[in-house]
Amino acid sequence: MRQTETELAQVLRTGPFHLALRTALSVRGLPLQRVQHHLAHRGVKLGVTSLSYWQQGARRPRRAESLRAVRALEEVLSLPDDSLLRLLRDTAAPAEGDRPAGRSYRSLVEASGSVERLLTAMESPVDGGLHTVGHQERVRIGARRELAGRTSRHVVRAHRDGVDRYLAVHRGDPGCEPARIAVRALENCRTGRVRWDREAGVLVAELLFDTRLRSGETYLFGYGFEDGTGGASDEYVRGFSFGGGQYVLQVGFDEAALPVRCRRFAQASAGSARGAREDLTLTGRHRTVHLVEEGVRPGLIGIDWDWE
Repeated sequence: MRQTETELAQVLRTGPFHLALRTALSVRGLPLQRVQHHLAHRGVKLGVTSLSYWQQGARRPRRAESLRAVRALEEVLSLPDDSLLRLLRDTAAPAEGDRPAGRSYRSLVEASGSVERLLTAMESPVDGGLHTVGHQERVRIGARRELAGRTSRHVVRAHRDGVDRYLAVHRGDPGCEPARIAVRALENCRTGRVRWDREAGVLVAELLFDTRLRSGETYLFGYGFEDGTGGASDEYVRGFSFGGGQYVLQVGFDEAALPVRCRRFAQASAGSARGAREDLTLTGRHRTVHLVEEGVRPGLIGIDWDWE
């Protein structure tokens, strides 16, 4: 069903870029081949595959020639000047994009296919219909140095009518048993379907809201995973597909297993080095460290620690 001008105006304000582009294409009723033809008449060469990746959120235009193509797209789609380009520049724009959560970058990449298959099996749309406004996450490391569990307090905003659920992804450490991981619905939600991939150590849980959201409405809910089934953990990482929103991560340690050093870090892409390194001081009584990211950027944010 083609989307409306009202929906287009809304998503041009809120983003993310891929959703705004996809909505504009739907409202204008233009197939990708036709858009490519219009761009070519303006002297812009862009493949249909690239356009498809952009509207799916699989890739994001970054190079100068790609940004030139985005400006031309605004003209082709009869959009206000700078409306799409602003979403690429504005890292404070709210976005969903924080489904991926992993123990390490390697596990994030290796398990991505499993996560995609599980989400597809649960009939999840690409963007979930939600943007993250704020996310507070608490991770517990147990006496055996294992990931004992984690809890989340999540605030989201709907960008279309009728959204009534969220699919949360949990990845365990090497050796974990997803079938033994318990899902907890803590606040303003209840547990629906739960699916897992034992080999990848991935679990996806459906969290059902108490209401159906209208476009633009916010919702606050809490949930958690009780794990403790894997081996020793030495980091916690969360991946973000899109920029936007505030993220707070706290890691707490059992008094019988205290690390000798903790650091925060950020990583832009799979092949990039970890940057934004900063030592974190473990609090004495509560044995926790934390980070706060006010405007999340696409990539990875996490905390790692040394046991020896």
